[in-house]
Amino acid sequence: MNNNKISGSEALIRSLINEGADTIFGYPGGAIMPVFDALYDYKDKINHILVRHEQAATHAAQGYARVSGRPGVVLVTSGPGATNTITGIADAMIDSTPLVVLTGQVFSGLLGSDAFQEADVVGITKPISKWAYQVRHAEDIPWAIARAFYIANNGRKGPVVIDITKDAQQGILEYSYKKMNFIRSYQPVPDLNHTDIQEAAKLINEAKKPLALIGQGVILSGAENELKALLEKADIPGASTMLGLSALPTDHPLNVGLLGMHGNVAPNLKTNECDVLIAIGMRFDDRVTGDLNTYAKQAKIIHFDIDPSEIDKNVKTDVKVLGDAKITLAEVTGFVSENKHTEWRNSFKEHDTEEYNAVIKDEVYPKLGGLKMGEVVRKVSEATNHNGILVTDVGQNQMMGVRYFKYNQTRSVVTSGGLGTMGFGLPAAIGAKIANPDRTVCLFVGDGGFQMTMQELGTIMQYGIDVKIIILNNHFLGMVRQWQELFFDERYSETLMTNPDFPAIAKAYKIASQRVDEREDLDEAIAEMMNHKGAYLLDVQVELQGMVYPMIPAGTCVTNILLGEHKKV
Repeated sequence: MNNNKISGSEALIRSLINEGADTIFGYPGGAIMPVFDALYDYKDKINHILVRHEQAATHAAQGYARVSGRPGVVLVTSGPGATNTITGIADAMIDSTPLVVLTGQVFSGLLGSDAFQEADVVGITKPISKWAYQVRHAEDIPWAIARAFYIANNGRKGPVVIDITKDAQQGILEYSYKKMNFIRSYQPVPDLNHTDIQEAAKLINEAKKPLALIGQGVILSGAENELKALLEKADIPGASTMLGLSALPTDHPLNVGLLGMHGNVAPNLKTNECDVLIAIGMRFDDRVTGDLNTYAKQAKIIHFDIDPSEIDKNVKTDVKVLGDAKITLAEVTGFVSENKHTEWRNSFKEHDTEEYNAVIKDEVYPKLGGLKMGEVVRKVSEATNHNGILVTDVGQNQMMGVRYFKYNQTRSVVTSGGLGTMGFGLPAAIGAKIANPDRTVCLFVGDGGFQMTMQELGTIMQYGIDVKIIILNNHFLGMVRQWQELFFDERYSETLMTNPDFPAIAKAYKIASQRVDEREDLDEAIAEMMNHKGAYLLDVQVELQGMVYPMIPAGTCVTNILLGEHKKV
C-alpha cells in the first residue's frame, strides 16, 4: 500500500503542518466535517481552538497573526459558517493582517443549485481578500495551501480564502508538498530603485524640520531596528499611526506620540509645520490626514511602502521608496548624514505641556469625580511594567487604550484599525494570548462591544486562556454618544444601554471577576486581577459621559484640535 495515498482532508491538515501552522481557530459543520475528522489524528501536531462563533475565529486568528507575525488559520463550514467570517476577512484586508481562511463547500455537482448551506464564498470574498479560490479536486489541495500561505504572508500581507468542496475533501490523492516561493503573476516586493533611495536621502539631509510618520508596515516587515537607526542618525522625531504604535518604545526620546483624530497635539500640529514628511508603511488614512486640501501642503513628502497602489492614492508624493521597509530604510540610512534638529524637536514640548495641562492631567491623574477611562488604562499598564500586550475593542475604550497604555517592545498593540470592528477585542485577545502565552494580555473593551462577542468567554473557559478583561463600563455606546453630544445637539438617539451583571456572567463561565465603582478600590482590584492565575474580568464603572480629547472633528484640518468643551489649541 502506498502511504502517500491519502484523502484531500488529510492532505489539507498535513499541508498546514508543513507550512508551520500550529493553531487553527474554527467551528465544525457538515460541509467541512471530513477535515475535522482528519484533524482528529493530528491533535499532537496542530492545536484547534473551538470558538463559539465563526466571526470570532477570524478575529482570534487576527490577534494570533498580529502578535506572532505568522498567518492566522481559520477553518469553518459552508454557507452561514463561511459568511460569518466576512467581517473578520474585511478587517484583516484593510489592516494588512495575514490570514488563511478555509471554508467547506457543498459537493461540486451541487454548485449553483441552491443546495443546503451553499453560498458563493469566492464571489463574496474576492473584493475583501488578496486571493479567493475554490478547490474542486483533491489533488489541488496541497498546491492551493502553498499558494495561500505565500500570498497571505508576502508583499503587503492580508487574508486569503480557500473554499473546498466536499468531494475534494473526500477524494484520494498521491500526496507530496512543496512550499511556494514564487508566483509568476505576483511580485510581492517591488524592485529597489536606487535613484529613489538617493533622492529620499537628499531630502532628509536637507531638511530642517523633518517628521517621520510610523505605520504598521514597519512592524509587519520587522524593521523596528532599521527605523531606530534612521531616526537616531538623522535626529528625526517620529509619530505613530494607531497600528504603528509599539514599533518605537513609548519612552524613546524621538517618539513624539500618536497621530490622528484622537492623537497627540504636537505631532498633529507639526504635520503642518514640518518641511519634510517621511511616511513609512502607512496609507494616509483619513483619520490621520483630516482634510486633504490642507494636509502638509508646506512639506516635501517621502513615502516608503511595499504596495505601489498606496503611492499618490491620498497624498501626492515627492519621492516614493518602494520595497520592504526593512531593506529600504537600511538603504536610505546608508546615504543619510548624521544630524541634529534640537530646536525643532524641542518645539514639540510646549504642545506636550499644553496637552498635559488641558487633557491628560485630569484624565489620567484625577482627584475628583467618577472613575476615568484614562486612569484605568494607566494603572493597568503600570501593573504590567509596560510590558503587556494591549488589545482593544472599538470606540472610546480603544482611543483611551492606545493613548495611555505604554510599550517597551514591538507587537504590543492589537486593535481594529481601518474597519473599526466592534466585537473584535475579546476574540482577538484570545488569539494574542495563544500566540505569546508568556506575556500579559490586557483587553480594554466597552460595554457595547463586549456584548457583541461575549460568547467567547466560553472559549476562554474551555481552554483556560489567561486574558485580563477590563470593561470600561459607561452604560453608553460611548463614542457615538460623544459625537451626538458634539455634533447632534445632545440628541442621544439609541446610545444608552441597559447592561447585564457582567461579573455574574463571568461567574457562569467560571471566570474570576470583580466590579469596581469607587476610585479607592481600583488599585487593589487591578492587583488582584494581575496576581490571579487565569482569566479575570474587571467591570469598571467609569463616568457615564466621559469624553476622549484631544479630538480633530472628522474631515477638518489636522490643526483644528479640540481640547475639551469650548477649548481649542
